[in-house]
Amino acid sequence: MNKNISKLFEIAKRDERHIIGLMSGTSLDGLDIVLCKITGSGSNTSVEIEAFETMDYIEETKDKIRKIFAKDHINFPYLAMLNEWIGIHHAAMINAFIDKHKIEKTKIHAIASHGQTVMHVPKHQHGLAEFPNATLQIGDGDHIAVHTGIITLSDFRQKHLAAGGEGAPLAVYGDYLIFSKPGEDRIMLNMGGIGNFTFLPGDEDPSRVFVTDTGPGNTLMDVYMKENFGLPFDKNADLALKGNVNENLLKALKTNYFFHLSFPKTTGPEVFNLNYVYTTLNSVGLTNLSHADIMATLNRLSAETITEAIKSVIGDQHFHVYMSGGGAHNLLLVSSMQELLPNCTFALSDELGISGDAKEAVLFAVLANETLAGNPVDFGLRQGVPGVCMGKISLPD
Repeated sequence: MNKNISKLFEIAKRDERHIIGLMSGTSLDGLDIVLCKITGSGSNTSVEIEAFETMDYIEETKDKIRKIFAKDHINFPYLAMLNEWIGIHHAAMINAFIDKHKIEKTKIHAIASHGQTVMHVPKHQHGLAEFPNATLQIGDGDHIAVHTGIITLSDFRQKHLAAGGEGAPLAVYGDYLIFSKPGEDRIMLNMGGIGNFTFLPGDEDPSRVFVTDTGPGNTLMDVYMKENFGLPFDKNADLALKGNVNENLLKALKTNYFFHLSFPKTTGPEVFNLNYVYTTLNSVGLTNLSHADIMATLNRLSAETITEAIKSVIGDQHFHVYMSGGGAHNLLLVSSMQELLPNCTFALSDELGISGDAKEAVLFAVLANETLAGNPVDFGLRQGVPGVCMGKISLPD
């Protein structure tokens, strides 16, 4: 038997596994790396974070990705080269993380790599009847496996597509296994570049569980700050707090077709980008609106579209909303959501024992654990939540 296949068999039989989870989102701020000790699988899954760090991308790395990120027209040879380069670069960051945290490499059973999303085009977006939902993450898993010497699972989203999903968001799988609680109705709200939430009813019925994108989280605010001030984000919402929400602009922004699609649905910066902002400003004759007023309006747009999406599912019921992602640190955004959902209790996902900043990387470690040692969860016939295990396996030699 091939030694790596034998090793996979031994890993699958273990009571606990040490898995490194990786996440690099559309904000392009860096690579989240988390070492998880995972015990059991399925509904018996238990996760303990042993080490976590966000290793920042330098501007040169961000610029490399931006050349092709969410663009209709690119240099195709450059995409092919960047796919390999990202894999090698992520492997180097993993090795640096292992050295820095003094982790014995032999204790790591697998790496779970999300990859770097460069294009996400669900069918509702491209509108071509003969083509399916599509998404593309780069950072080849074979390169990570070879350069770290560790079995690597990657390209998780393709299985989701193949089984009838849109390739995102995948949070429902980890959220259901880790965060469901009998008797407590929960919303797991992630506010990265794009907002999404997982609906977790207190009866723990998997056929009722689902996840959906809501629209922009931080992406519009971040790209606007980058474009106009050279800053990665609006720290402490300082600029937004100096402005006033322009109701005409807000109303026009909310006419985008995505907000009127049924759940579950996915989107990305391919739809919500600077062109969307500037085109809308021009359409309502507000091209001279101040930066502060635009930022205040973009902040409110995220708050209203997130809470309207949640309210359409839960009505006026009391739910516990657990927040993660960069938006959870935007106090103006959070206070607006609390105002708009007065019957809900808001808290950080940290209160559930998983750092909100590490949560998405933990998710992919859990997905890898299910592929190695679990079985698909049956979410019933709910559209967009196929009951599958995900991740392609790359062997180090």
